[in-house]
Amino acid sequence: MSQHASFRQGRSALASNKTVLKRFERVELLKKRGQWKEGQSVLGLRKTKPE
Repeated sequence: MSQHASFRQGRSALASNKTVLKRFERVELLKKRGQWKEGQSVLGLRKTKPE
């Protein structure tokens, strides 16, 4: 049985931009934007969009 074309991942899928950041990436981004206070909890971080 063959695989449907929508289930295949092409080269474009591998090179696409990430839409979800890991927690440490969000903290780094917030630090760079000046929206992070040292000692702040890493739980319940605000939503951030990747650059």
